[in-house]
Amino acid sequence: MTSQPHWIASKGQPLQGTLDIPGDKSVSHRAVMFAALADGVSHIDGFLEGEDTRATAAIFARMGVRFETPSPSRRIVHGVGVDGLKAPDGELDCGNAGTGMRLLAGLLAAQPFDSVLVGDASLSRRPMRRVTGPLAQMGARIDTRDDGTPPLRIHGGQPLHGIDYALPVASAQVKSALLLAGLYASGETTVVEPHPTRDYTERMLRAFGVEIEFEPGRARLRGGQRLRATDVAVPADFSSAAFFIVAASVIPGSQVRLRSVGLNPRRTGLLAALRLMGADIVEENPAEHGGEPVADLVVRHAPLKGARIPEALVPDMIDEFPALFIAAAAADGPTVVSGAAELRVKESDRLAAMATGLRTLGLRVDETDDGATVHPGALGSGTIESHGDHRIAMAFSIAGQLSRGQVRINDVANVATSFPGYDRLAREAGFALASA
Repeated sequence: MTSQPHWIASKGQPLQGTLDIPGDKSVSHRAVMFAALADGVSHIDGFLEGEDTRATAAIFARMGVRFETPSPSRRIVHGVGVDGLKAPDGELDCGNAGTGMRLLAGLLAAQPFDSVLVGDASLSRRPMRRVTGPLAQMGARIDTRDDGTPPLRIHGGQPLHGIDYALPVASAQVKSALLLAGLYASGETTVVEPHPTRDYTERMLRAFGVEIEFEPGRARLRGGQRLRATDVAVPADFSSAAFFIVAASVIPGSQVRLRSVGLNPRRTGLLAALRLMGADIVEENPAEHGGEPVADLVVRHAPLKGARIPEALVPDMIDEFPALFIAAAAADGPTVVSGAAELRVKESDRLAAMATGLRTLGLRVDETDDGATVHPGALGSGTIESHGDHRIAMAFSIAGQLSRGQVRINDVANVATSFPGYDRLAREAGFALASA
């Protein structure tokens, strides 16, 4: 335990200043993938220089795509076309990227060559049957471990056919995998969701020239289409911004501006939840980058009240719940979350990890199968196990700013997968956060 990377968080200063959040991870993954499959040369600005997104770029480089990096956060991608990928010479390592692995499963299922997708210890525990099952219905052959976890052994040369598929659980990653497979399938592929999820894939496919019909909760495309190279400006990642949105909301005296944050309506459930709790968040300078809405977010400290979070918001904030739990810990009155069973199969069991961590710091948290009730109170000292989950680690770095003592957060190396330089930016904004 003593040798693993960890943070010591304690009470810092009110957050102040204008902050530049790294590029959106979801958009960066897709920009690399679609630019690689396009005919021609694409330019990507604002690319997230995180381990997950670099892993995705490295996978395509292993399959014959040439990348140039003229400066950090920029990529020039020389696309090879939908039929131009080459067989890799070994396993393809997705690192910690669930997005990368699931989307690549759909894409590689349609290739003429075999491939194997592997990941780190955390990703290797995540369920993959939700994507391999419907891909099998399209004609794919993908082997997993007996429990449905990676590695994914994908048999190439399988003719795919389009399907109409109703997702049993809303998942933008599964939807995207099926749409990517659908590009190579005969006929049309339609995906219907029980709740609308993020439409990054649909918006970006359209930007790359694909004819695709989509509306909240439904997407359809026909196979056999080609992608046309285009330039992509990646907005600041909302999930990364979420930690500073919550921190500024709960740390007295704080006021920050977060520049050009992506505000995809299927991503920003946290804004609605925090505003329901009384947060002071103002959107300024609205614009559009590559089909994605963006704006500056000005966040000021405000007293929050506990609330019952509407289940309708859950699919639009699934990655932001660790940050929301910290807001709930600082609110006046209990906050109730339900309909969030998906949190138990993320990088860690986030419901259990957040509940255990808050209890360690002295709070009462009542867990259910699909949620929890957080009873706020004064936060004390303690040691938090992040379980290698970057969002758990960043959430408890905020808790340390509210603590009466020190909060040690273990196993923080994976923060670099989504938010490289988080601890540096947090300290510049006012956090007391020591790395060790």
